Amino acid sequence: MFTGIIEEIGTVAAVERRDDGVVVTIACQDVLGGTDVGASISVSGVCLTVTALVDGGFTADLAASTLAITTLDDVAPGRRVNLERPLAADGRFGGHLVQGHVDSVGTVTDVHDEEGTRFVRFRVPDEVATYLVPKGSVTLDGVSLTIVDVGSDGFDVALIPHTLEVTTLGALSEGDRVNVEVDVVGKYVAQYLQPHVDRLAGGGEC
Repeated sequence: MFTGIIEEIGTVAAVERRDDGVVVTIACQDVLGGTDVGASISVSGVCLTVTALVDGGFTADLAASTLAITTLDDVAPGRRVNLERPLAADGRFGGHLVQGHVDSVGTVTDVHDEEGTRFVRFRVPDEVATYLVPKGSVTLDGVSLTIVDVGSDGFDVALIPHTLEVTTLGALSEGDRVNVEVDVVGKYVAQYLQPHVDRLAGGGEC
């Protein structure tokens, strides 16, 4: 479990493509502390398992299923990635509950600055958008953010200067893709209520 508070920006050092997926090497420093082989690290919002510790970084495997649903499908050396270790039991919960299980890929449709804040609009599939609510939480490339507004053509977030500086979101421009994870609490609530909604729609009683 993660919180969406980025600890470090790492860099993809090497990519080895295989028939069954990809082995990626991430160059980093801070997240190596207390990390062993088998541990989880959020890499731009994707929960990956550390398969080896190397000098100045770690390696992880990207399965075909991960490549199919995340922006890591075109990962290449030199790419910057947001990194976070799992939440420690005695740690502060600074963001929100983040699993590192990406729901879809979103696309940037607008970027503009206003009074020291950068507003970015994203487009996501309808089945994902249904879980987004104004003032609710969303995870973009591993970063916990508050949704400013939700419209028929997407949703907006506001990025303060600190977020722009310490995450990769500061480099976003129109057309860029991001990994999107909606609030897991909302998904659980929706799944619990759906049978009752279906019953009401069919004329039944709750």
